[in-house]
Amino acid sequence: MKKICVIFLVVSFFFSSACSDETSDPYLLPKPSILQYPSEHEKVDGEEVNLYCTSWRFAAETNNLAPWSTIPAECADCVKDYVMGRGYAIDLERVSEEASIFASSVEFSGDGKDIWVFDIDETLLSNLPYYIDHGFGLELFDHSEFDKWVERGVAPAIAPGLKLYQRVIDLGYKIFLLTGRKETHRLVTVENLINAGFQNWDKLILRYVGNREF
Repeated sequence: MKKICVIFLVVSFFFSSACSDETSDPYLLPKPSILQYPSEHEKVDGEEVNLYCTSWRFAAETNNLAPWSTIPAECADCVKDYVMGRGYAIDLERVSEEASIFASSVEFSGDGKDIWVFDIDETLLSNLPYYIDHGFGLELFDHSEFDKWVERGVAPAIAPGLKLYQRVIDLGYKIFLLTGRKETHRLVTVENLINAGFQNWDKLILRYVGNREF
């Protein structure tokens, strides 16, 4: 029996869900509207800022926010401090380690069909340099600008993601890479992955272009 293990590093920037506008991107899944924050809310300060931003972050990461396009303005410093500090790195390391423990616990079927699926952006490759230049999520996401970043092919590896990647290869998994990047970005994505240290995958699945298969 074939086993397929999927790993998405669920720890993400506050702005990770702001990478597309749901009204214009047909590839996004709808977000549940469990929590609804008004578009205009009273300004908060001091400890209230930290409490508000911590609550907002938790709701965003658990996908409990109604569709949103930018992080709250008063949370800009909180986002910057998190992703530029040790907190984000430690969170990534923890998720990677837990995934590695799980990977080691799986009993292979022996048919060579045991597969581990990785997302690419914010799991293997980091787009932090792009977001540093675009306000850490304060700016509306611009697909054209992000495409230009992708086409540069310089996204660095997420170190815990690379460690996990190498671990599951050593364990004998077949590696499938799954991404929302367009098929037209295949070559630059392959080059970027290799330069960042990722090699020997079995399949790279990008977004369909029309009805064309790849």
